[in-house]
Amino acid sequence: MSTPSEPATGSNGIRVVGDEEKGLHRTQTGVTMSPELFEKLYLTPKVPHVGDNNRRFANPTALGFVGFVISTFTFSIVCMGWGGASGFYPVVGIFFFVGPVLLLFAMVFEWIMGNFFPMMVMGLFAVFWLSFGMLQLPTLQLAAPYATEADPTGLASREYNAVIGVYLIVWGFALFTFFIFTCKINAVFAAIFLLVSVGAWVLSGAYFRASVGDFDSAGKLQKGGGALLFVVALLGWYMCFIIMVGEMRITLSLPVGDLSHLWQKTDVELATVEQREHHD
Repeated sequence: MSTPSEPATGSNGIRVVGDEEKGLHRTQTGVTMSPELFEKLYLTPKVPHVGDNNRRFANPTALGFVGFVISTFTFSIVCMGWGGASGFYPVVGIFFFVGPVLLLFAMVFEWIMGNFFPMMVMGLFAVFWLSFGMLQLPTLQLAAPYATEADPTGLASREYNAVIGVYLIVWGFALFTFFIFTCKINAVFAAIFLLVSVGAWVLSGAYFRASVGDFDSAGKLQKGGGALLFVVALLGWYMCFIIMVGEMRITLSLPVGDLSHLWQKTDVELATVEQREHHD
Protein backbone atom coordinates (compact mmCIF):
# COMPACT_ATOMS: atom_id res chain seq x y z
CA MET A 1 0.00 0.00 0.00
CA SER A 2 1.37 3.38 -0.95
CA THR A 3 1.64 6.25 1.53
CA PRO A 4 0.48 9.85 0.72
CA SER A 5 4.07 10.84 -0.06
CA GLU A 6 4.70 7.99 -2.46
CA PRO A 7 4.23 8.61 -6.18
CA ALA A 8 1.37 6.98 -8.02
CA THR A 9 1.07 6.24 -11.69
CA GLY A 10 -1.68 8.02 -13.60
CA SER A 11 -3.68 6.62 -16.52
CA ASN A 12 -1.30 8.35 -18.92
CA GLY A 13 1.77 6.69 -17.41
CA ILE A 14 3.12 9.83 -15.74
CA ARG A 15 4.11 9.55 -12.11
CA VAL A 16 1.96 11.88 -10.04
CA VAL A 17 2.19 13.04 -6.43
CA GLY A 18 -0.88 14.54 -4.75
CA ASP A 19 -0.38 18.19 -3.73
CA GLU A 20 -1.70 19.65 -0.50
CA GLU A 21 -3.71 22.13 -2.50
CA LYS A 22 -6.88 20.76 -3.97
CA GLY A 23 -6.82 20.41 -7.73
CA LEU A 24 -3.02 20.56 -8.15
CA HIS A 25 -0.86 17.57 -9.02
CA ARG A 26 2.93 17.48 -9.33
CA THR A 27 4.40 15.48 -12.18
CA GLN A 28 7.93 14.81 -13.38
CA THR A 29 7.61 17.82 -15.68
CA GLY A 30 5.89 20.35 -13.40
CA VAL A 31 2.51 21.12 -11.85
CA THR A 32 -0.77 20.35 -13.57
CA MET A 33 -4.06 22.00 -12.68
CA SER A 34 -7.51 20.45 -12.74
CA PRO A 35 -10.05 22.01 -15.13
CA GLU A 36 -12.19 23.05 -12.14
CA LEU A 37 -9.35 24.95 -10.42
CA PHE A 38 -8.20 26.45 -13.72
CA GLU A 39 -11.67 27.89 -14.38
CA LYS A 40 -11.85 29.22 -10.82
CA LEU A 41 -8.57 31.13 -11.19
CA TYR A 42 -8.72 32.19 -14.84
CA LEU A 43 -12.51 32.34 -15.41
CA THR A 44 -12.24 30.48 -18.69
CA PRO A 45 -12.56 26.80 -19.65
CA LYS A 46 -9.29 24.88 -19.62
CA VAL A 47 -8.33 24.10 -23.19
CA PRO A 48 -5.11 22.77 -24.73
CA HIS A 49 -2.61 25.56 -25.43
CA VAL A 50 0.46 25.76 -27.61
CA GLY A 51 3.34 26.77 -25.32
CA ASP A 52 3.50 27.26 -21.56
CA ASN A 53 2.56 30.91 -21.06
CA ASN A 54 0.24 30.02 -18.18
CA ARG A 55 3.30 28.80 -16.32
CA ARG A 56 5.68 31.56 -17.41
CA PHE A 57 3.48 34.59 -16.62
CA ALA A 58 1.45 35.66 -13.61
CA ASN A 59 -2.34 35.38 -13.69
CA PRO A 60 -3.60 38.81 -14.92
CA THR A 61 -7.30 38.18 -14.24
CA ALA A 62 -7.30 39.65 -10.72
CA LEU A 63 -5.63 42.84 -12.00
CA GLY A 64 -8.46 43.42 -14.44
CA PHE A 65 -11.01 42.76 -11.70
CA VAL A 66 -9.38 45.40 -9.46
CA GLY A 67 -9.77 48.07 -12.16
CA PHE A 68 -13.33 47.02 -12.90
CA VAL A 69 -14.44 46.85 -9.27
CA ILE A 70 -12.95 50.16 -8.10
CA SER A 71 -14.57 51.96 -11.04
CA THR A 72 -17.91 50.19 -10.60
CA PHE A 73 -18.04 50.80 -6.85
CA THR A 74 -17.37 54.51 -7.32
CA PHE A 75 -19.82 54.83 -10.21
CA SER A 76 -22.61 53.01 -8.36
CA ILE A 77 -22.21 55.02 -5.15
CA VAL A 78 -22.38 58.31 -7.04
CA CYS A 79 -25.45 57.07 -8.94
CA MET A 80 -27.16 56.33 -5.63
CA GLY A 81 -26.17 59.75 -4.26
CA TRP A 82 -24.63 58.44 -1.05
CA GLY A 83 -23.32 61.22 1.18
CA GLY A 84 -24.80 63.82 -1.15
CA ALA A 85 -22.56 62.75 -4.04
CA SER A 86 -23.66 64.09 -7.44
CA GLY A 87 -21.88 64.22 -10.79
CA PHE A 88 -18.79 62.38 -11.97
CA TYR A 89 -16.50 65.34 -12.71
CA PRO A 90 -14.36 64.91 -9.53
CA VAL A 91 -13.81 61.18 -10.17
CA VAL A 92 -13.54 61.22 -13.95
CA GLY A 93 -10.21 59.40 -13.57
CA ILE A 94 -12.07 56.13 -12.98
CA PHE A 95 -13.23 56.26 -16.60
CA PHE A 96 -9.77 56.79 -18.13
CA PHE A 97 -7.10 55.49 -15.76
CA VAL A 98 -8.23 53.24 -12.91
CA GLY A 99 -10.60 51.08 -14.93
CA PRO A 100 -9.31 51.11 -18.51
CA VAL A 101 -5.57 51.08 -17.73
CA LEU A 102 -5.75 47.98 -15.52
CA LEU A 103 -8.32 46.31 -17.79
CA LEU A 104 -6.25 46.92 -20.92
CA PHE A 105 -3.08 45.58 -19.27
CA ALA A 106 -5.01 42.50 -18.17
CA MET A 107 -6.55 42.12 -21.64
CA VAL A 108 -3.15 42.08 -23.37
CA PHE A 109 -1.75 39.43 -21.02
CA GLU A 110 -4.89 37.33 -21.22
CA TRP A 111 -4.38 37.38 -24.99
CA ILE A 112 -0.71 36.42 -24.62
CA MET A 113 -1.66 33.53 -22.35
CA GLY A 114 -4.36 32.35 -24.75
CA ASN A 115 -7.29 32.93 -22.37
CA PHE A 116 -9.99 33.86 -24.87
CA PHE A 117 -13.01 34.70 -22.72
CA PRO A 118 -11.23 36.79 -20.05
CA MET A 119 -9.54 38.70 -22.87
CA MET A 120 -12.95 39.53 -24.34
CA VAL A 121 -14.34 40.54 -20.93
CA MET A 122 -11.41 42.86 -20.12
CA GLY A 123 -11.60 44.53 -23.52
CA LEU A 124 -15.36 44.94 -23.29
CA PHE A 125 -15.31 46.76 -19.95
CA ALA A 126 -12.25 48.82 -20.87
CA VAL A 127 -13.94 50.37 -23.90
CA PHE A 128 -17.18 50.85 -21.95
CA TRP A 129 -15.48 52.97 -19.28
CA LEU A 130 -13.54 54.92 -21.89
CA SER A 131 -16.62 55.67 -24.00
CA PHE A 132 -18.88 56.48 -21.05
CA GLY A 133 -16.15 58.64 -19.54
CA MET A 134 -16.23 60.84 -22.64
CA LEU A 135 -19.77 61.83 -21.69
CA GLN A 136 -18.57 63.09 -18.31
CA LEU A 137 -16.02 65.59 -19.64
CA PRO A 138 -17.65 69.06 -19.71
CA THR A 139 -14.77 70.47 -21.76
CA LEU A 140 -15.86 68.38 -24.76
CA GLN A 141 -19.34 69.99 -24.76
CA LEU A 142 -20.84 66.96 -26.48
CA ALA A 143 -24.37 68.23 -25.82
CA ALA A 144 -23.68 71.67 -27.34
CA PRO A 145 -25.45 70.86 -30.66
CA TYR A 146 -28.69 70.37 -28.66
CA ALA A 147 -28.38 73.65 -26.74
CA THR A 148 -31.28 76.10 -26.64
CA GLU A 149 -31.92 79.39 -24.87
CA ALA A 150 -33.76 77.54 -22.09
CA ASP A 151 -31.02 74.88 -21.88
CA PRO A 152 -27.65 76.47 -22.78
CA THR A 153 -25.71 73.26 -22.12
CA GLY A 154 -28.05 70.91 -23.99
CA LEU A 155 -27.64 68.28 -21.24
CA ALA A 156 -31.38 68.29 -20.50
CA SER A 157 -32.45 68.04 -24.12
CA ARG A 158 -34.73 65.24 -25.30
CA GLU A 159 -32.46 64.16 -28.13
CA TYR A 160 -29.22 64.05 -26.13
CA ASN A 161 -30.63 61.89 -23.33
CA ALA A 162 -32.50 59.64 -25.77
CA VAL A 163 -29.28 58.92 -27.67
CA ILE A 164 -27.50 57.89 -24.46
CA GLY A 165 -30.51 55.75 -23.56
CA VAL A 166 -30.23 53.90 -26.88
CA TYR A 167 -26.49 53.49 -26.32
CA LEU A 168 -27.05 51.82 -22.94
CA ILE A 169 -29.71 49.51 -24.39
CA VAL A 170 -27.14 48.25 -26.90
CA TRP A 171 -24.61 47.75 -24.11
CA GLY A 172 -27.20 45.80 -22.15
CA PHE A 173 -27.64 43.34 -25.01
CA ALA A 174 -23.86 43.00 -25.44
CA LEU A 175 -23.42 42.27 -21.74
CA PHE A 176 -26.31 39.80 -21.76
CA THR A 177 -24.63 37.94 -24.62
CA PHE A 178 -21.56 37.55 -22.42
CA PHE A 179 -23.80 36.37 -19.58
CA ILE A 180 -24.86 33.39 -21.72
CA PHE A 181 -21.24 32.22 -21.96
CA THR A 182 -20.51 32.79 -18.26
CA CYS A 183 -23.09 30.08 -17.54
CA LYS A 184 -20.33 27.67 -18.55
CA ILE A 185 -17.97 28.91 -15.81
CA ASN A 186 -19.46 29.68 -12.39
CA ALA A 187 -22.55 31.20 -10.75
CA VAL A 188 -20.77 34.26 -9.32
CA PHE A 189 -19.35 35.29 -12.70
CA ALA A 190 -22.74 34.66 -14.32
CA ALA A 191 -24.51 36.78 -11.69
CA ILE A 192 -22.11 39.65 -12.37
CA PHE A 193 -23.02 39.73 -16.05
CA LEU A 194 -26.73 39.21 -15.50
CA LEU A 195 -26.96 42.06 -13.00
CA VAL A 196 -24.76 44.43 -15.00
CA SER A 197 -26.97 43.77 -18.07
CA VAL A 198 -30.12 44.64 -16.11
CA GLY A 199 -28.31 47.63 -14.59
CA ALA A 200 -27.48 49.00 -18.05
CA TRP A 201 -31.13 48.71 -19.09
CA VAL A 202 -32.35 50.40 -15.89
CA LEU A 203 -29.92 53.29 -16.42
CA SER A 204 -31.10 53.46 -20.02
CA GLY A 205 -34.62 53.95 -18.67
CA ALA A 206 -33.34 56.80 -16.50
CA TYR A 207 -32.02 58.62 -19.57
CA PHE A 208 -35.24 58.04 -21.49
CA ARG A 209 -37.30 59.47 -18.61
CA ALA A 210 -34.97 62.47 -18.51
CA SER A 211 -35.47 62.95 -22.23
CA VAL A 212 -39.19 63.58 -21.66
CA GLY A 213 -38.64 65.81 -18.66
CA ASP A 214 -39.66 63.27 -16.00
CA PHE A 215 -36.63 63.91 -13.80
CA ASP A 216 -38.24 62.47 -10.68
CA SER A 217 -38.61 59.02 -12.27
CA ALA A 218 -35.19 59.40 -13.88
CA GLY A 219 -33.63 59.95 -10.46
CA LYS A 220 -35.32 56.86 -9.04
CA LEU A 221 -34.20 54.72 -11.97
CA GLN A 222 -30.66 56.06 -11.62
CA LYS A 223 -30.60 55.01 -7.96
CA GLY A 224 -32.01 51.59 -8.90
CA GLY A 225 -29.35 51.10 -11.57
CA GLY A 226 -26.69 52.24 -9.11
CA ALA A 227 -27.92 49.69 -6.55
CA LEU A 228 -27.65 46.87 -9.11
CA LEU A 229 -24.12 47.94 -10.04
CA PHE A 230 -23.20 48.12 -6.35
CA VAL A 231 -24.11 44.42 -6.02
CA VAL A 232 -22.08 43.75 -9.18
CA ALA A 233 -19.07 45.45 -7.57
CA LEU A 234 -19.49 43.36 -4.39
CA LEU A 235 -19.55 40.15 -6.44
CA GLY A 236 -16.53 41.39 -8.38
CA TRP A 237 -14.57 41.95 -5.16
CA TYR A 238 -15.56 38.46 -4.00
CA MET A 239 -14.37 36.92 -7.26
CA CYS A 240 -11.13 38.93 -7.15
CA PHE A 241 -10.54 37.84 -3.55
CA ILE A 242 -11.04 34.19 -4.47
CA ILE A 243 -8.54 34.43 -7.34
CA MET A 244 -5.95 36.11 -5.10
CA VAL A 245 -6.49 33.48 -2.38
CA GLY A 246 -5.80 30.75 -4.93
CA GLU A 247 -2.73 32.45 -6.37
CA MET A 248 -1.28 33.18 -2.91
CA ARG A 249 -1.80 29.50 -1.96
CA ILE A 250 -3.93 30.36 1.08
CA THR A 251 -5.79 27.32 2.38
CA LEU A 252 -9.23 28.86 2.17
CA SER A 253 -11.90 27.34 -0.03
CA LEU A 254 -14.74 29.73 -0.93
CA PRO A 255 -17.68 28.71 -3.13
CA VAL A 256 -18.22 30.17 -6.59
CA GLY A 257 -21.00 27.86 -7.77
CA ASP A 258 -19.02 25.87 -10.31
CA LEU A 259 -21.03 25.29 -13.49
CA SER A 260 -18.35 23.62 -15.59
CA HIS A 261 -19.43 20.13 -14.48
CA LEU A 262 -22.71 20.67 -16.33
CA TRP A 263 -20.87 20.84 -19.66
CA GLN A 264 -18.58 18.56 -21.63
CA LYS A 265 -14.89 18.64 -20.73
CA THR A 266 -12.92 21.28 -22.63
CA ASP A 267 -9.33 20.26 -21.82
CA VAL A 268 -9.15 18.26 -25.06
CA GLU A 269 -8.19 19.19 -28.59
CA LEU A 270 -10.94 20.50 -30.90
CA ALA A 271 -10.17 17.66 -33.30
CA THR A 272 -11.00 15.17 -30.55
CA VAL A 273 -14.32 16.91 -29.87
CA GLU A 274 -15.14 16.85 -33.57
CA GLN A 275 -14.38 13.11 -33.76
CA ARG A 276 -16.70 12.47 -30.81
CA GLU A 277 -19.51 14.36 -32.50
CA HIS A 278 -19.04 12.32 -35.70
CA HIS A 279 -19.13 9.07 -33.72
CA ASP A 280 -22.29 10.16 -31.92
